[in-house]
Amino acid sequence: MKRYLIYLIAPLLVLLVATSTACVLGYLIALGLDDQSMLRKLIIRLTQIFLLLSIFPAMTYLKFNKEDLGFTARPAFLKQLPQGFGFGLITLAPIFIILYVLGINIIDPLQPWTVGLAAKKMLISLLLALLISVVEESVFRGMLLAGLKKGLPVIAAILISSTYFAALHFLDSKTEIPPQEFNILSGFILLGEAFANVLNPQNASAFFSLLAVGIFLAVLRTQVKESLGLCIGCHAGWVWQIKMSGSVFNTDFNSEHLYLVSSYNYVIGPLVTGWLSLAVIGYFIYKKTQREAM
Repeated sequence: MKRYLIYLIAPLLVLLVATSTACVLGYLIALGLDDQSMLRKLIIRLTQIFLLLSIFPAMTYLKFNKEDLGFTARPAFLKQLPQGFGFGLITLAPIFIILYVLGINIIDPLQPWTVGLAAKKMLISLLLALLISVVEESVFRGMLLAGLKKGLPVIAAILISSTYFAALHFLDSKTEIPPQEFNILSGFILLGEAFANVLNPQNASAFFSLLAVGIFLAVLRTQVKESLGLCIGCHAGWVWQIKMSGSVFNTDFNSEHLYLVSSYNYVIGPLVTGWLSLAVIGYFIYKKTQREAM
């Protein structure tokens, strides 16, 4: 039990150091630029940067190499990215089809699409999706999952890393600090609200959906050797579809099936949770059947 607690708390300590450093540095940057409104976004971006940078001292401490994190040789890695992207498109496309058929997603008739605009939107969304995926997969399915697997059973490592992955998406605050109250502690006020937001019961539907996303990607990572490129590609395929869906469709808030999505981005929710859970369960049933047939 003690070992589980140590591995459970260690990532939280790293997160606290990253976020606290981001609060101080974010304050100094916002103060230097004389733009207090930037503080919230600065804390988010700096936290992501510090978490990514934390991989290197963690690798040294745990004596890991890049293969331990799931990276493979460059030619194979570059091959994995489009394979994973295609896998991501295939696995999430049924969700968008269902959302459209049920009338939750309706085409935005006011969007003035042209070939040039569509190409620009697709490219920008792809680049953002890749950036998000590289950061999150390197941290969660790379360093965190590998570190947890070193001292815990694989199932425990998957569940803990996926829980942190889901929780981090809600580590945010909507509060605006008034200029007259802006000081070096302002970031910590936002940080306190952000941690409280993680426990907000209104986020439960989206949280469990993102937990399922994390488990799906962690299963992919643990079942295929040195497969972080596949995880990055798959994650990017999902993010790209979500961003493009937001550009093409509007959400019908009067739909009787709106409960299938959450207010997080009106894509993830019970439908995604059920679909990805079914995929993971189906995979292990298939694997067990194949093993028994041998």
